[in-house]
Amino acid sequence: MPRFFVENASDEEIILTGENARHIGRSLRMRVGESLTVCCDGTDYECEITAFSDSEVFCKALSIHPSVGEPQTALTLFQAMPKGDKAELIVQKAVELGAYEVCFVMTERCISRPDEKSFKKRLERLNKIALEAAKQCGRGRVPKVSGIISLGELAGRLPEFDKALMCYEKGGISLSAAGLLQGQTVALLIGSEGGFEQREADGFEAAGGALIGLGSRILRCETAPLAAISIIMHLAGEM
Repeated sequence: MPRFFVENASDEEIILTGENARHIGRSLRMRVGESLTVCCDGTDYECEITAFSDSEVFCKALSIHPSVGEPQTALTLFQAMPKGDKAELIVQKAVELGAYEVCFVMTERCISRPDEKSFKKRLERLNKIALEAAKQCGRGRVPKVSGIISLGELAGRLPEFDKALMCYEKGGISLSAAGLLQGQTVALLIGSEGGFEQREADGFEAAGGALIGLGSRILRCETAPLAAISIIMHLAGEM
């Protein structure tokens, strides 16, 4: 069933506008009486189309329930800025695996260092990728993609999370020893192609985070977040 995301939804009538309405009417050519799912902040509204106007689609909510594809564990991926188009792959797969948010971070060894103007354009595309991935995998909300922040700014945010974990190429505790539980808020920091400076790892620990290792093999910067998110979601009972 087609899925559409909105910021606000009613228990009774839901009105879809803009790109949602155009997609329903012009691309899908749906008609009155057909069914669709409207998603709002982790809740699914199973709806029936009741009417169309030139720019709106009117729907009636038949049933309302929590989105089964939305994990209880809220994991924010803090990804050191990778080079090339790796960011697109990371965002797409992180959303599919259940990440709550993706935020890009500038670290000392980042090769790609986009300026604010060029990254703004890139961010629009990354958020569109997140939207399409959320639709494809049955999420109940669209994870936000944001950035670029510094490691200092990230350190200031760590108290917001139940667990703050940094994948460090020189090793650390295993994820199974990190005390992960379903329903926690988790910050996960992954490095760029060059990894991290020792002082960056020390600073993360000083801010209350824990260093973790992903085994004896050093993973690429686009592989590490997918492996770590998968393991975290499994340990938290989400997979």
